[in-house]
Amino acid sequence: MSRPKVILAYSGGLDTSVMVPWIGEKYGMDVVAFTVDLGQGEDIEKIRAKAVRTGAVDAMAVDARNLFVDYFVFPALMAGALYEGKYPLATALGRPLIAKLMVDAARQHDAKAVAHGCTGKGNDQVRFDVTFQTLAPDLKIIAPVREWKMTRDEEIRFAHKHGIPVEATKESPYSIDLNLWGRSCEAGVLEDPWDEPPEDAFAWTTDPRKTPDQAEYMEIEFEAGRPVGLEGERIDGVPLIDRLNALGGKHGVGRIDHVENRLVGIKSRELYEAPAAVILHLAHRELESLCLSKQAQRFKTVIAQEYADIVYNGLWFSAFHQDLLAFVRSNQRFVSGQVRVKLFKGQAIIAGRRSEHSLYSKKLATYETGDQFDHEAAQGFIRLWGLSQQTQAQKQLLKGDRNFDLPPLTAPKKVE
Repeated sequence: MSRPKVILAYSGGLDTSVMVPWIGEKYGMDVVAFTVDLGQGEDIEKIRAKAVRTGAVDAMAVDARNLFVDYFVFPALMAGALYEGKYPLATALGRPLIAKLMVDAARQHDAKAVAHGCTGKGNDQVRFDVTFQTLAPDLKIIAPVREWKMTRDEEIRFAHKHGIPVEATKESPYSIDLNLWGRSCEAGVLEDPWDEPPEDAFAWTTDPRKTPDQAEYMEIEFEAGRPVGLEGERIDGVPLIDRLNALGGKHGVGRIDHVENRLVGIKSRELYEAPAAVILHLAHRELESLCLSKQAQRFKTVIAQEYADIVYNGLWFSAFHQDLLAFVRSNQRFVSGQVRVKLFKGQAIIAGRRSEHSLYSKKLATYETGDQFDHEAAQGFIRLWGLSQQTQAQKQLLKGDRNFDLPPLTAPKKVE
């Protein structure tokens, strides 16, 4: 009689490798290893083969980079979603996609459970579990790291006992997670928010003190809020992000040091590297400044915060997210054009922006010849604009309100 199957989110590292036999012993289930390529720069076929050697009854490797960019990264970019105004949500955007693909794999293999390697302290456990519970409430969720409480040395002994190859590499002092939209780094010396991050915590970006002394310019093209071109060339999302990561990293752009509020109730000091995300968010906001009305641009900031919270808090597959996305798509329909960005010494700087849908009119804004602004209308406008304040001041504010009683000005003392 065959045993029930479980789909395990498998990275090929020590934790997930140990999980393969551990789940078999603890739960009496056969493990199907599931690896997703989101641009983390690893050989997923090699990882798949290792899973089979480790004892998995089957192993799947899926290249989901295009899905990730088109259906997760770019919608979040269009929304302007930066958690607490800083974090581009790289890991947070990847988790619901991985969980959705795992549910699909569970249906394909008639599995009874899904499993992941998240700890009980982080946000990712919430993102995985909530997505599983939303899309497939019938599936059992197994989270070995929350259960076994093994130390690293104990895991290594367990691996040797079960014939699992353990690579003799020096353990990193940091906890790292990455995909093509960004790299996160925490733990070690980073746990003290007073300490400056050491250079060995960075991998994608050059120390700004060692970057080229000559600035580099690039032109990014957007259509309806989505980046579609670089340097006049039409380009798909994945290679566009890869190129911007390389260019931005060369100039030290994309370093983010963030003390953030985790969903589980603690503050955590996180170090992020996201050159492409930083460049694209900056360029996108500048294009919006041309193409959106004042009201639309300001209300969009409220939507951006709500959208970022939805992603960070693991509620991607909620009806509220669908509502927000519907607004974003409508809001972005005229956000098309080109933005020129300068990269120099750790900074991405806007050098120019243009759009055929631009609401900026030089004829109205200029102070030179050709000015078409009606200056005579300004006096009447100002009179009406200030009328309510003037009326209130005469009846209320000018009768001894101490908030407006400033001390008398005195002449500055002469310096001998």
